[in-house]
Amino acid sequence: MHTYGRPILWLRVSRKPWYPDVDAEVKALILFADIGVQCMPKNCTDFVVFSDSTSPPPPNPQFMIGMLTALVKGYPDRLGGLYSAPTSTIIQWVMNLLLPLMPGRLASKVNLKTQEEIPECLDDILLNGADDIPTFFGGKVDHGQFYPEESSLTAKGEGLLKFDYYGMKKRLQEARDSYEQGQK
Repeated sequence: MHTYGRPILWLRVSRKPWYPDVDAEVKALILFADIGVQCMPKNCTDFVVFSDSTSPPPPNPQFMIGMLTALVKGYPDRLGGLYSAPTSTIIQWVMNLLLPLMPGRLASKVNLKTQEEIPECLDDILLNGADDIPTFFGGKVDHGQFYPEESSLTAKGEGLLKFDYYGMKKRLQEARDSYEQGQK
């Protein structure tokens, strides 16, 4: 949860199964954003996305244009911030092409950080500061407890959960409820 009660959506691109179906990828991101909107506390109007961009997929122009179009049409005022770290030179290059095409109010919300910069950024933004920083950004909170790395599992094969829509939504709702109780 953000210090101002904004839901935080964590996206780990290295854990996401990337398919060549651009429409399906964009729809999945829209579904992800809709969860953020549904889990906002009272008097909160936006959500924040943090992307662990350690192993991004190869840039796909159709996907980037589709993502940009979805953000501009559906979420320009709902997205409180998009933070991506660590950012490779490829991502920086692609974003330098896309940022001028975005409306100013949306472009100003895109933050590309290095692995060294992200812990300080998270410390300022997260509700419990450094105590909420996930391990993949150098903190202590293990998000792997929900979705362990495939290589760390003793049982291999079918059934590895890559994404749990209902679990994520439940945890965001619980965080929202806890935040609202703390505000009373």
